[in-house]
Amino acid sequence: MAKSPEAELKEIEAGNFKPLYFLHGNEHYYPAVIAKKLTEKVIPEHEKGFNEFILFGKDLNVGSVLNNARRFPMMAEKQLVVIKDAEQIQDIGQKDAQGMLESYAKEPLQSTVLVLVFNKSMDERKGFVKAFAKNGVLVNSKKLYDNQVPDFVSSVIRDKGYKISPKASQLLFEHTGNNLESIVKEIDKMIINIPDGSEINGEIIEKFVGISKDYNVFELQKALVQKNFEKSFQIVNYFAANTKDHPIQPVILILYNFFSKVLLVHGAKGKNDINLASLLKVNPYFLKDYTAAANKYSVGKLFVIIHALREIDKNSKGIQAGTKVEADLYKELIFNILA
Repeated sequence: MAKSPEAELKEIEAGNFKPLYFLHGNEHYYPAVIAKKLTEKVIPEHEKGFNEFILFGKDLNVGSVLNNARRFPMMAEKQLVVIKDAEQIQDIGQKDAQGMLESYAKEPLQSTVLVLVFNKSMDERKGFVKAFAKNGVLVNSKKLYDNQVPDFVSSVIRDKGYKISPKASQLLFEHTGNNLESIVKEIDKMIINIPDGSEINGEIIEKFVGISKDYNVFELQKALVQKNFEKSFQIVNYFAANTKDHPIQPVILILYNFFSKVLLVHGAKGKNDINLASLLKVNPYFLKDYTAAANKYSVGKLFVIIHALREIDKNSKGIQAGTKVEADLYKELIFNILA
């Protein structure tokens, strides 16, 4: 059956194992985490040398994968066979090989837990994929939308026994984007340096991740909402002097998303806070930022800003940029928003 990554991790943690796992998607974090969790839970430590096999697709064809899967465990209830980089299995694209996988998946050996870990999205319409889903577990790990990342950050940190403020979640997202592996690495870097159960805030992120709590895109956003020319220019001058850490394109994207949602606020008069937060797909904690911006910027001005951000985005990618450098584009951005 197709399941969410989070739901399947809970099943594995509870010791509920299936004979087949088909893990794929354009987000590599969850397939790797699920495979790791299976290696921790399926085979006891003292049996691993006999009944746990971690193999790589480039070294195998489908026949050898199935030979491993059909082997019975040695003096144990189960064996675990994990195939990493399964998209590199030598004949995985051939119809006959896929037919062999489908036949096995229709009647899998119950004493084997066979795990195929793909580093890309596979075609779920294929017969062998459907057979894995019917008689085992299929997990399609998709890239999170930007608005989902802060909740992911909070969830990971909560599971590790810590807390994080909504603003700190946003700061971490600004630094890593929606690359879940990078986010978790940064979280692990922080928590080994702070007391158990601590709350992660801007100061901790600044110290251990290297993001300035005063000069970041969310402080820029705040300054723009307040129409604070001086603070806005201080921040973009800092960005322009540190373009390696503050490239303009992610800044444009975050501001574009912000002002687009401010435009939605104008069209959603009369909605209560819960419905408005749901419409904007934002944490209610940040709702005040959007409503404050809607009071500062008219619908007409918002259309001007959104158009300007699109043009600056083109310029940042070399389209009709002329001799402009990022410092020029940052200043142009502020003038277009605040003028």
